[in-house]
Amino acid sequence: MMKAIECAKESAKNGDYALCALVVKDNRIIAKGTTNLKHEHDPTVHGEIVAIRNACKKLKSGYLEGCVLYTTLEPCPMCTSAAIWAKMQGIVFGAFEKDAKNRSTKKFSWRQIKIPCKTVLSKGMPKLDLKEGFMRKECLKLFELSS
Repeated sequence: MMKAIECAKESAKNGDYALCALVVKDNRIIAKGTTNLKHEHDPTVHGEIVAIRNACKKLKSGYLEGCVLYTTLEPCPMCTSAAIWAKMQGIVFGAFEKDAKNRSTKKFSWRQIKIPCKTVLSKGMPKLDLKEGFMRKECLKLFELSS
């Protein structure tokens, strides 16, 4: 998660959301993803989706079995579903969606579909492991960079 936090800080320096997602396998970072506002005409360009796409390309597979998605903010239903469809091992996230909802600014809005990650995971197959609120305090500090 420390690497995801560092990546999120870099993303903020580039004028994007202070968010980052990593795909990790065997304790090695396979891919990373951030939300790039230059691609604002593609609503699917979330950091988690970018990381999953990059990992699939690198591993030359549509499945990411044995991989874990680390992300600084609770993934939305679309991103959570992508992790399920990729047959990932699990998801680890820092800040919760509820942490983001009151932090909209002129530049950034924290739009979400109000379905928690764990609810989406409970409906999907295969069953993914979930660790919520991991390093939450450190991830909450990232919102200050997106103001």
